[in-house]
Amino acid sequence: MQHRQLNRTIAIATGLLMCAVYVLYTFHACLLSGLHRSLRQVSGQATNPSPHTNVRVLHQSPSAQPAAGGTTLAPTTQLPHVRILGSLVRIVPLTVEDGATAGKRPPAAPLRLVSPAATNTTDGSPKYRFLRQQGLRPSRHLPDALIIGVKKSGTRALLEFVRLHPDVRAAGCEVHFFDRHYAKGLAWYRHHMPPTIEGQITMEKTPSYFITREAPRRVRHMNPATRLLVVVRDPVTRAISDYTQARSKKRDMKRFEELAFTNGSAGGVVDTSWGPVRIGVYARYLERWLEHFPPAQLLFVSGERLIADPAVEIGRVQDFLGLKRVVNEKHFYFNSTKGFPCLLKSEERSSPHCLGKTKGRNHPHIDGAAIDRLREFYRPFNQKFYHLTGINFGWP
Repeated sequence: MQHRQLNRTIAIATGLLMCAVYVLYTFHACLLSGLHRSLRQVSGQATNPSPHTNVRVLHQSPSAQPAAGGTTLAPTTQLPHVRILGSLVRIVPLTVEDGATAGKRPPAAPLRLVSPAATNTTDGSPKYRFLRQQGLRPSRHLPDALIIGVKKSGTRALLEFVRLHPDVRAAGCEVHFFDRHYAKGLAWYRHHMPPTIEGQITMEKTPSYFITREAPRRVRHMNPATRLLVVVRDPVTRAISDYTQARSKKRDMKRFEELAFTNGSAGGVVDTSWGPVRIGVYARYLERWLEHFPPAQLLFVSGERLIADPAVEIGRVQDFLGLKRVVNEKHFYFNSTKGFPCLLKSEERSSPHCLGKTKGRNHPHIDGAAIDRLREFYRPFNQKFYHLTGINFGWP
């Protein structure tokens, strides 16, 4: 009796499983058939494409939504639409991939459907992320602009602040191509750049470029139209900051005064062979860059004003790069503990945060006589730098 009931249970379960498989098979068959008929309708309605374009099908809501920055992503010309399973579909031409030669049609790309969630722009995401969700493939390019220096003047802050702009993408770390890895070639350098889409600017920051003798010629060889950004601050303060960073990594380091002067005290001669002191002679390095680039291609950013009023300096940077002024005072707040501006939001994080523990370090006490002696040393070099840049930075 029990054996008969077990057989009956197995038979019922098998029957139900077969019914479920049949229903799923029928549903998928109908779905594929509907897609096939709709795509045939698309190919019949689409206008004749250029021999250099493919067709991609994108899911779009009936009302076009603006992308971040206020620009509308919908095309200016009316493109054919069709409904597939109740969803409105727009036909968008693809641009030719890099490397496609004139007169040759690139390999046909398959038609692709993108989910409705990919068209959501209300979260303020950068335009490149939105378009990537639409199926557009970004590509890597050599940088359009470089932050070439100066070390310990605010280059990291400048990079993070300008990266708030949706049309700026930058390498996350210092690549050191023009000073350490130049022999590896431009293809290697391009590989270290972030992917971008049309209309975006690629940037890279390596402060040591400013003092590297070969860097100006090498950058010009890459692209003579490269835009260069130089962050500078009072060279005395910069030297102390440079020393503070080095001392944080080497606790048994000599006192600042012992390294900055030949006899180890403020009464001696300034030791220009010591890096933190040598870098502050900005005019010497700037003259090399001006041999290869016109002044109009260099923007000098005040490290002091970048801290006191970051929105003003970033406004100048956006103008220099030909960008719409998107980043403004609403993006910043001042952290009184660190004595440094912090971000209310950024590309990676929507919550308020500062740049890092290493920013806004407390400087060690430096003998006042040593500071006065250094200011006296730098004063003629500062005046020459003011003359070369056309800007009086007002350093003591």
